[in-house]
Amino acid sequence: MYPKLLETIELLKNQRISEDRKAVLLPLIEFIQKRLKDNKGVNINFICTHNSRRSHFSQVWAQIASAYYNIQNITCYSGGTEETEIFPKVVETLQKQGFLILKLSSNENPVYVIKYDENSRPVIGFSKKYDHRFNPVHNFAAVMTCSQADTGCPFIAGADQRIPITFEDPKISDGTPEQNKTYEERSLEIGTEMFYVFSQINN
Repeated sequence: MYPKLLETIELLKNQRISEDRKAVLLPLIEFIQKRLKDNKGVNINFICTHNSRRSHFSQVWAQIASAYYNIQNITCYSGGTEETEIFPKVVETLQKQGFLILKLSSNENPVYVIKYDENSRPVIGFSKKYDHRFNPVHNFAAVMTCSQADTGCPFIAGADQRIPITFEDPKISDGTPEQNKTYEERSLEIGTEMFYVFSQINN
């Protein structure tokens, strides 16, 4: 992994997670553990309303956490109840935290390659609906990262399990002097929890 990213990982591994949040994360840990015990691949689709901020942070950090702990057959996706674009501040924040990000297209909904290592398969990032054909059709966990998507999508077709793990929207800071700090903090918060999840998996 890239040196700056490893520095960020050490930072988030030292963050404290409350017992309440550990309880929220437990169903995802159990889902992953059971799938691996049954010798099945693990597909996780992180879902929020616009697939622009929290779901992308979650997808990226979960995929990197699985690689860091050398847990095989994990594939992370993201989607929304509607398609928009990855908010540029998300890309900027991940770059500052050590990822190499390449922009493959410059349309209204750009596609990004998000690399965490020189030789590993990158994460492909772009905004899409949760049921977009890029995402899994069945045999996946639907992780709801915002309360709006959790209440607005009572049924996710094809999901083996629906797991609410919600985060505060960093969008609240857009256009304010606190924006950079808020996005960095939200990324680290999500990264901390995803690393905790995969640190609990028995390989």
